[in-house]
Amino acid sequence: MNRYIELLIEFGLKNGMIESLDIPLVRNQMMSILCITEPYIKSNQKNDNNNSGGLEENSKEIIGSPSYILNPLLDLAVEAGLISHLVTERDILDAKIMACMMPRQSELYRLYSAVVNSKGKEAGTEYFYHLSMASNYIRMDRISKNIYWQATTDYGELEITINLSKPEKDPKEIAAAKLIPQSNYPKCFLCLENVGFEGGGNHPARSNHRVLPVTLNKEQWYFQYSPYVYYNEHAIIFKQEHEPMTINQKTFDRLLDFVTEFPHYFVGSNADLPIVGGSILSHEHFQGGHHKFPMEKAVAFYTTSLDLYPTTNISLIKWPLSVVRIAGNNKQELSDLANHILLSWRNYSDHALLIHSHTGTVPHNTITPICRINDKGLYELDLVLRNNRQSDEHPDGIFHPHAYLHHIKKENIGLIEVMGLAVLPERLEAELGMIAELLTKDTSAEDKARKDVMRQAANLAQHITWLEELIEKYGINHSKEEAMTIVQKEVGISFEKVLDCAGVFKQDTGGNLGIKRFLDSL
Repeated sequence: MNRYIELLIEFGLKNGMIESLDIPLVRNQMMSILCITEPYIKSNQKNDNNNSGGLEENSKEIIGSPSYILNPLLDLAVEAGLISHLVTERDILDAKIMACMMPRQSELYRLYSAVVNSKGKEAGTEYFYHLSMASNYIRMDRISKNIYWQATTDYGELEITINLSKPEKDPKEIAAAKLIPQSNYPKCFLCLENVGFEGGGNHPARSNHRVLPVTLNKEQWYFQYSPYVYYNEHAIIFKQEHEPMTINQKTFDRLLDFVTEFPHYFVGSNADLPIVGGSILSHEHFQGGHHKFPMEKAVAFYTTSLDLYPTTNISLIKWPLSVVRIAGNNKQELSDLANHILLSWRNYSDHALLIHSHTGTVPHNTITPICRINDKGLYELDLVLRNNRQSDEHPDGIFHPHAYLHHIKKENIGLIEVMGLAVLPERLEAELGMIAELLTKDTSAEDKARKDVMRQAANLAQHITWLEELIEKYGINHSKEEAMTIVQKEVGISFEKVLDCAGVFKQDTGGNLGIKRFLDSL
C-alpha cells in the first residue's frame, strides 16, 4: 500500500493540491490512516512494475480523478482487514486519504482569492472545480458511467442522462444502516457542518469536502460543487443557517446577487412546495453552474411590458412548462417585478384550466426561478409557474408526469428537469437495451417475430404499451445501432411529454390565451 501513497503524492503535486514542502506531512498522515509503519522505498523498475498491485492493468485513468490510484489501494486495504468491501467503508477511507492533501477552509479561500485577483472569477471557479475533482469529492469515476444523449423535439435539443453514478449498496449495508442511532449532526446533507465530516452508514463521507463563502443579499451563504455533477461545474449554493426552502423576494435578490458575482454561471432554485419542489426542502439552497440549458435557448412568442416596470422586458417563451421571462439592467426593478408576479401567481386560479391556487387554506401555486446574465449582458429571470394540486385522476399531481409516462420518469420535475435535462433512473439502462434488442432484425417470419417480441416483453411489463407503439411505428427490422437511435429518440419525445404534463398553461391555443390572461391580471 505504501507505493500507492507515493503515487497519490505525485498526483497531488501534479494537480496543485500540495507543494514539495508538504510531502513529509502528507506521507506520514496517509501512513497513519493506512496503519503503515515504513514508507515506500523505490527499487529497480522491474520490481516496481511487478509489485504495482495491478495499477496499470486494472485501473482506468480518468482525467482529473485519483480513482485509478485509489481503487487498487482500497482493494489492498480490504485484503489487509482495514475495511470491509462495503461501499460506505471504502468511501470513508478514500475521503480520509484525500483529505490529507486538501487545504483548510481559510487556506482554500486565500488560494481561491489569489486566482480570482490575478486571473478573474471564471478562473477562480475553474480552480475550485478542478480541486473538487482531484480530491475525489466529485466522483468522476462514477459520473463517467452515466449515459448521455440529446433528443430533437419541438422545443429544441433536450438533454437526456441515465444516472449510473450513485453506487448500489449491499443489502447488508442497508440493514446495518437501519441499526445506527439517528443523529441530528449534521442536520442534513447540505449543512455547513458537513465540511470534513467523516460520514457513516446514514451519511456520506465528507472528509475531503470543502466550501467557499459567498455573500448574497447581505447574508452568509456557501458555495460548493455537487459530488455527482449532472452538467459542467454543477454547483450548490446553500445558506449558513438550516432553514426551510422559501420562495419570496429575498430569493430573487439572492439570485441576482449571485450572477452579479459569478456572471458566467446561471443559478436557480427548486420550488418550495412538495411534488413540484426538489428532494431537499429542509435547507435553503440553490443550484448553479457553467452550462447553457435548452430552456435558455427557447425563443419568445409574446412580449409585453408594465408601466410600473418601464425598463424591464416581459416575454413568454416556447417551452413546455409555463415560463414568464423578464430581463433588464435594473436589479431592484427586476426583483420587484418578480415578486409582483410571484404574489399574483400565489393567489391566481383558472378553473377552466384546472388551476386552483388553494384547496381550503392549503396553497398550490409557487414558482421555480432561474437567473442568468444573457447574451445581451442583461439580467434575465425565468419564472416557471408551478402548481402541485392532486386529483383522483392524477393522485401524484395534475401537473406532474402522468401515469402513462411513469415507465420513463415518475420522479418530481425539479429545477434541472425544468431547464431541459432529464435525469432518468438506473433501471432504464438495461430496460432500454432490451427494448432496442426487440426492434432489431430477425431472420424468422414476421408473425413469429412479433409473437417472440411480445413473449419477451413479459420481462418489460411497464413498457409493453410503449413497446407496442414503437413496433407499430418503426417495425422490427433494424440494426442494433438503428434500434438504439429509435429508442433514444422516443425517450426524448417521452421526456417532452413529461415536461408538458408539468406545464400549467399548455402550449396550445387555450394555454396561450390562459397565460396571457394571467399577465393581464398583473
